[in-house]
Amino acid sequence: MRLMLIAISSMVLNFAVASHVAQAQQVQEAPLRAHLAFLSDDLLEGRGTGQRGGDIAVRYLETQAAAMGLVQMPGANGYRQTVTLVGSQTLGSSQLRFETNKAALTPVLGTDIVYGSSNGKADNDFDAPLVFVGYGVRAPEEHWDDFKGIDLKGKLLIMMVNDPQPSLAEPNRFGGKALTYYGRWTYKFEEAARQGAAGVLLIHTTPSASYAWNVPQTSFSHERFSLGKDGNNDNSGNALEGWIQEDSAKALFAAAGQDLDALRAQAETREFKPVAIDARIHVSLRSSVRKVEQQNVIGMVPGKDAKLKDQAVLYSAHWDHLGIVQEPGKPAQIWNGAVDNASGAAALLAMAQAAVTHPAKRTQIFLWPAAEEQGLLGSAFYVQYPLWPLAKTAADLNLDSMNFVGKTQDIGVAGSEHSSLFNSATSIAKKMGLRIAPSVPDLGGAFFRADHFNFVRAGVPAFNVGSAVFSGDGSFAFDHDAEQEAAQMKAFKKDYHTPRDRYNPAWDLSGMVQQAQFTLNLGYAVANDAALPVWNKKGTYRRVAR
Repeated sequence: MRLMLIAISSMVLNFAVASHVAQAQQVQEAPLRAHLAFLSDDLLEGRGTGQRGGDIAVRYLETQAAAMGLVQMPGANGYRQTVTLVGSQTLGSSQLRFETNKAALTPVLGTDIVYGSSNGKADNDFDAPLVFVGYGVRAPEEHWDDFKGIDLKGKLLIMMVNDPQPSLAEPNRFGGKALTYYGRWTYKFEEAARQGAAGVLLIHTTPSASYAWNVPQTSFSHERFSLGKDGNNDNSGNALEGWIQEDSAKALFAAAGQDLDALRAQAETREFKPVAIDARIHVSLRSSVRKVEQQNVIGMVPGKDAKLKDQAVLYSAHWDHLGIVQEPGKPAQIWNGAVDNASGAAALLAMAQAAVTHPAKRTQIFLWPAAEEQGLLGSAFYVQYPLWPLAKTAADLNLDSMNFVGKTQDIGVAGSEHSSLFNSATSIAKKMGLRIAPSVPDLGGAFFRADHFNFVRAGVPAFNVGSAVFSGDGSFAFDHDAEQEAAQMKAFKKDYHTPRDRYNPAWDLSGMVQQAQFTLNLGYAVANDAALPVWNKKGTYRRVAR
């Protein structure tokens, strides 16, 4: 009898321990909500890059990481990885004008044109001829080259945004309706620098950019950042880069004897060659330049398997937003960035709190990158100087702008289809009683606009674990009043990157907890699997050599 009682007591104890462990792995709403409320509070002034509020956010994140027991990474300064940036803001004394045989045109800064520099220099003065280079794309896998080997050094390149459009003969070229990385403004600026151009201007239309003129207008109205000179980074940015309104571009081309619409039609074919425009640009660009050190925050839960612990699953969510912003003609305001991305930063803290109580076989790394809003700079720096070998990084699961509306019956995994992560995500969704959200064309290039993409470019399988915030049609199936909740989610798109992205205590965070739990469950599945994720053999991306 006594032995039976001991056995029963042992079973009860084991069950209690198992229950405790299972409970410890659950993402809790209370800490997530508390982190979210604090990170998006006015006290943090919008967590701007190079601003006081960003420093407070970093201090909060590293303090929480220490309190919950995350282990410091080898090579880090505590829980910090210092990212060297160069901040540059165009001054009102800058001058830019175009000259043709017929006229001199001086576009109005902010209204007709926006521009700045990314080469770290306070003074950029040059005269240059103009060349229209179509989409400015060089894509060997698409047999497409808008440059045709022509020397464009020292010239101002004028480009269209977006990709070459699908045709009846090639409905799937450049992703069909979806935007590829070649269509992103970041690629265009990068390619101009590779061509040795004097500068680059993108022609803005709302359909091609997928956003109105106010977006580049706001971006260029305040300080912009680029990775500074550090180690192998030579800061080889552009002396001038910016956007020009379509009407202003048409007027410029007409004054130079060219029809912009006709040239854009030519640029839809592979036979297109750069077209010299009979005009010159005269630039006297003055910038306020400063060196800024920002911090990636990072910590880990070491793996428990003797052989697999030197491999890692990485979770990421950027901590920054836009900070205090001075829009043209408006008083300075705090852009709190509650959804974007205090939500992801808070969820990552809640996930780490759950993970520290139950290590997986592989190591789990929690990364809060800096300066995502400035062009994914913090994650780009981490990939260039990884604190864990990329060849031993199994995957990056990123969280950005999470579901603040309520539980859903499905989960977004767009981007996972490039690798075996899709199969893993599908399995986890099934276990959680969720469906995989329907695939929609990525018209706005969301796959290229979050920190996971830098890991993808480095060969690490990665994707942004989605909510309905940036779905193509807001078609996620919400649990309760589906129509009303979907409308609430769609309405947020008008608040995105505005001062209205503020925390509301009435938010139902059950969907955010659900999304965080799915991400953590997926991370554990990858961390405990015998095999590492692999890229699809016929896919665009490939894994780095191990």
